[in-house]
Amino acid sequence: MPESTNRDTVLEARGLRKTYTQGKVEVEALRGIDLVVARGEFTVLAGPSGSGKTTLLNLIGALDRPSGGELRVGGHDLSRMRAAALARFRRTDVGFVFQAYNLLPVLSALENAELVLELQGRSRAECHDRAAAMLRAVGLGDLMARRPSELSGGQQQRVAVARAIAASPKLVLADEPTANLDSRTGEALLDRMAELNRDHGVTFLFSSHDPKVIERALRVVYLVDGRVSEDRSAA
Repeated sequence: MPESTNRDTVLEARGLRKTYTQGKVEVEALRGIDLVVARGEFTVLAGPSGSGKTTLLNLIGALDRPSGGELRVGGHDLSRMRAAALARFRRTDVGFVFQAYNLLPVLSALENAELVLELQGRSRAECHDRAAAMLRAVGLGDLMARRPSELSGGQQQRVAVARAIAASPKLVLADEPTANLDSRTGEALLDRMAELNRDHGVTFLFSSHDPKVIERALRVVYLVDGRVSEDRSAA
């Protein structure tokens, strides 16, 4: 079991389990996950479809609750938090980058990137300045006024990244971030994420079966049948 000896630990899971009921059948999606992630890591959860990658991200991001085990993110014990506290946690401690982008079509790139900041009650000026800075950081400084329909898939995904990091979360979760992108656009997105990790210290945890994502990660945690089968760091 990994030991959490670093005071900068962002994520700590011990014996984490998740069981779903499908009709009269119980399906074990996670079967005792032990995982520790430190601040500043650039880590990918790898494994075949059905291995538990997305389920684990959903638990870490408080989109779902575990069936057993312990889970702490940013110092919060998620198993003991009530719904209102979990909602605040999702606004302040984690950022999400979804496969489907989840941008609001009636809002501009800038307005989409401002959303989480507005939900946190920050001033209008701070929302604007922070969101604009993050859009520039992902290479969209000239496209802030465009709506999602006026952006390519790769550009929309970069807006989603800017939105995820604008509020300076402790951890950014990205579920198959390159799945809907061509190889060149996917590489460009990975370049931006690597820069944010290196230059701004943003902690990333991906799920992916894309070899290009796995090659770029500084740490790879392999899941098979809901268990960690291998955990290795780049040489």
